[in-house]
Amino acid sequence: MKLKRIAMTLLCGLALPAVAQEVTFSQAWTLLQQQNNSLAASQANVDRYRNLQSAKQSLDLPSITLNANYTRLDNDIQLSGQQLVDSISTPIALPPISLPILASSYSTIAEKDVFTSSIRAIWPIFTGGKIISAQSIASAQTDEARAQLEMERQARYEDLAKYYFGVVLSKQVVETYSNVEKGLEQHAHFASKLEQQGQIAKVEKLQADASLAKARVDRKKAQRELQIATSALTQILNQSQTVTPVSPLFINKSLPPLSAYTDETLVSYPGLSILDAKEKQAKGLTDVQKSKYYPDVYLYGNYSLYEDDSLASQLKPDWFVGVGVSIPLLETSGRSRQLDAAHSAVLQVTHLRAQAKQDLTVLVQKTYLEAEQSMEEVKGLETSIALAEENLRLRRKMFSQGLSNSLEVVDAELYLASIQTQQHVARFNYLISLNKLLALSGKMNTFNQYETRPNKAINEANVGTKGEVNVS
Repeated sequence: MKLKRIAMTLLCGLALPAVAQEVTFSQAWTLLQQQNNSLAASQANVDRYRNLQSAKQSLDLPSITLNANYTRLDNDIQLSGQQLVDSISTPIALPPISLPILASSYSTIAEKDVFTSSIRAIWPIFTGGKIISAQSIASAQTDEARAQLEMERQARYEDLAKYYFGVVLSKQVVETYSNVEKGLEQHAHFASKLEQQGQIAKVEKLQADASLAKARVDRKKAQRELQIATSALTQILNQSQTVTPVSPLFINKSLPPLSAYTDETLVSYPGLSILDAKEKQAKGLTDVQKSKYYPDVYLYGNYSLYEDDSLASQLKPDWFVGVGVSIPLLETSGRSRQLDAAHSAVLQVTHLRAQAKQDLTVLVQKTYLEAEQSMEEVKGLETSIALAEENLRLRRKMFSQGLSNSLEVVDAELYLASIQTQQHVARFNYLISLNKLLALSGKMNTFNQYETRPNKAINEANVGTKGEVNVS
């Protein structure tokens, strides 16, 4: 029995819903930046290229190596007296008696087992620009990785806006359908009384009941869609507790001028920074190909740490230094064509940047006009909502007086709900367009300025030189 009680307690604990975590949109953005795996992966990529860039700085330093060699010869290296005499360029007068003795004698230059150890150093002092170009390319690769991180950050920001305000929109839809259901409940209850009193036909009462049943189905469907949207938002924020948005759907009275977003986008958009980094890499490759036409100049040196006890070791110097020059006369990499290809890569990036600026200008303008269209739609629907509310009031009154049928009341109820939902969707579309503009212009941290005073005009005279906006 005790184990059964423990099991029941655990099951009850698992059945309890998680505590909801209320977050604003700005707080959700902070959570996403801290928890998102794709952003973490992009940051790791930046760290990777930053370390590779640091590694390229060592190319300017000398390379020092410790070498140890063991060599096995077929025989000892020996030098006979006769070979020594024969090798002397200037004849030496020797006593006749000493010649046989000298000819039969020999000296061991090196034994067959040879072991040596030394330190060698090479220091490049001129490479025709190879080292500088490699360092420049590494720096550009780091810049590209940073820009890709910002691109990923902007993409995640736009996704968050869709998920976050999608939940808010779903809540508004649920509320609208709940109000419809309540209104139709009252209508069905009133129709039942009128049918009992013989004031309306039974078909009118059945029409009211059927409309109420459909309204309940629509409300439950909207609630399930809200649960799905909430679960998706919780997952992308990587939270264990259910996330409940508290920032509302809103519109602003007006936006800063289009030029504020366009100018800032063309200055700060990370996609353009990626192209700048690629151009820098292409120019670096051009310099690498040019360096193949120049000689390499380097200093080198060697110091013997250990030598065996032999005549060859005694004759060999303990250290030596020198200057080396390597001049390419004929090489097989096709450096002239490689250089032409590098120039073509630079030209390609130039054209891509020009096209990207045109595309960004069109995209910002399109998004800006979509935001303005959504604002106009929200404002324009206010009159339609007032008309629908008045029509519903009159239809209910006429139904109670027998001058209208149940279907007309239901249509009026549903029409009001559709106009209200359309207005909520227009607010949602405005926020999606607004956040896309902020992402494109790199001003994602300014959303709070729009949110704190959503129904106030944004002071266009206070638009900053960098596209920052101030809400009046």
